[in-house]
Order: sequence, then structure tokens, then C-alpha cells
Amino acid sequence: MKIAVDDLSGPEIAAFLDEHLQQMRSITPLESKHALDLDALRAPEVTFWTVVDGDALVGCGAIKRLNADHAEVKSMRTRPVRQRSGVASLLLGHIIAEATRMGFARLSLETGSDEFFLPARKLYEKFGFAYCEPFADYRPDPNSAFMTRTL
Repeated sequence: MKIAVDDLSGPEIAAFLDEHLQQMRSITPLESKHALDLDALRAPEVTFWTVVDGDALVGCGAIKRLNADHAEVKSMRTRPVRQRSGVASLLLGHIIAEATRMGFARLSLETGSDEFFLPARKLYEKFGFAYCEPFADYRPDPNSAFMTRTL
């Protein structure tokens, strides 16, 4: 598998992210949806990566700079047929290494709090993330779980 920075210009990643947004909208109430759309992911403070296995796009993830020391993990997604095959672990390890290389001291994230998101929360726990209070512009939300780790 290869992980590379993606400029979000290709139709395949656009379709992949649209599937992600549609899935999040079907699971999470609109007021609790925090996934970024394509335009927001193209912002200068966001670095976005794709994971490709052969010719197949199998995952993606991003970090968004919150300030000089703190970044947020965004848009972590694995193609459903490849879930629990190591894609997310490989990508999250890469994101943590890149955030460290970029000079961040803290990496935080928001994910869902219901059962659907349990595998994601377990993955983040495995990589040293701990539950925390809302950060940045987030507010307490029963549909959200907030996690953070130092780098």
C-alpha cells in the first residue's frame, strides 16, 4: 500500500469522499455532523492523504492545523470492503508521524459516540489517544466523542 498527499482534484477521491459524507449523514444527526466537504478539505491548513493498494483507492485521512502546536485528524475513512484489514492503522501511524514531523505537539479528533464508531474509537485508543473535553470550536455533544494525544 502507498500513502501520498492528494490534491483532491481527481473524480475517484471526490466520489470516495461523497460516499463518506452520505454515510455520515445517514448515521449522525445533521447538527452533529463534523465531516469536511471537498472544498473545506482543500483549505491551506489541511493536509490530505490517500491510501492506494495497487490501483485501488482504499482509504484517506487528513490533518487540519488548529494552531502552531495543535492539529486535528479529519476525514479518516477506509473503503468498507477493506475495513479491519490494516488500512486505517497504517494511515493513522503515518498521520501521527507526519504531524510530529510538521512540529505539532498535540493531535486531537472528534468521532461519533454511538456503536457504529466503536471500531474507530478502539483504533484511536490503540494509538494512544485518550478521551478529552471538546477542543477548538466544538461544543459538548452527546453524539460526539473527543480524543487527543501528545506527540
